[in-house]
Amino acid sequence: MKRGVRYLIGAIAVSCLLIALGVRAEGLGSWRTVAPMPMERTEVAAAAVDGKIYVIGGFKMFFIGGVTGAVQAYDPALDRWENRAPLPQALHHVAAVDIDGKLYVVGGYRRAWPWQPVANLWRYDPSTNRWEARRPMPTARGALAVGVINGKLYAVGGMADRVLNVNEEYDPVTDTWRKRAPMPTARDHLAAAALDGKLYAVGGRVGTGVAMLGENLAVTEVYDPDTDRWDDRRPMPTARGGIAAVALGGRLFVFGGEESAGTFAQTEAYDAGTDRWTTLAPMPTARHGLGAAAVGGRIYVIGGGVKPGASKSALNEVFDPWS
Repeated sequence: MKRGVRYLIGAIAVSCLLIALGVRAEGLGSWRTVAPMPMERTEVAAAAVDGKIYVIGGFKMFFIGGVTGAVQAYDPALDRWENRAPLPQALHHVAAVDIDGKLYVVGGYRRAWPWQPVANLWRYDPSTNRWEARRPMPTARGALAVGVINGKLYAVGGMADRVLNVNEEYDPVTDTWRKRAPMPTARDHLAAAALDGKLYAVGGRVGTGVAMLGENLAVTEVYDPDTDRWDDRRPMPTARGGIAAVALGGRLFVFGGEESAGTFAQTEAYDAGTDRWTTLAPMPTARHGLGAAAVGGRIYVIGGGVKPGASKSALNEVFDPWS
């Protein structure tokens, strides 16, 4: 049998297997590098507001004084960064999201070690460059994930003195919180995003917040706020924690992560309509503790550690899923 025929048969067999597993390995999308952050850091959060991407908090060093409240805004149209008013409190492992043109930052940890979870909720107005405190979460925690559905914020998972399955809903109109149905799987260092009125919570870690000691998960669970119920969905192809996720064009894109052996470059996308995952072009630089946000149909993946645990970067890599 000729070599080309053997390769063709092998490719068909692999494709059939991936389809059966609900994974399509297409290598779609492309990456390029744009202006780096002014500051190297990891365990950041990122969110897009009115065409700019805000990167918040994290570690700039890994000893006393190494936690930062820095906020830096990236304008993709100009490929330029600017410093903005810092968080009133230096924090790492926060979560951030845009609601009606304002940036909400929730949870996180104080101190480089031992980590001290906080329940704080901060709101930032880009037009005035000012922060204000809002009502804290019922449960102090960091390494959580957030999403917005119908103008309400949902904060899920995370870690305090233990790994959590907490699901708490915040209404910015009334400045109130209420507890909702907990996630079936307790986990920290997960990612979440809203698609079609539901919250998808993916990946994460159990056992401990430290990659070398914890167990990564491939779990995908979906929450419907109308029924206050969770359901299982097809798991990610790659079990990982310390990830970032963005909803764009009807799909959920998941980037990076870490394990004891190294960091992940994987880019995987979930289609809620078909309950299938697609393996896309990997990140140019594998890393964890990164932030990600979408502007103009492209996803900007920023900062994070290139090695497991204590490492940092100023990287800014942009993914075009349509190319």
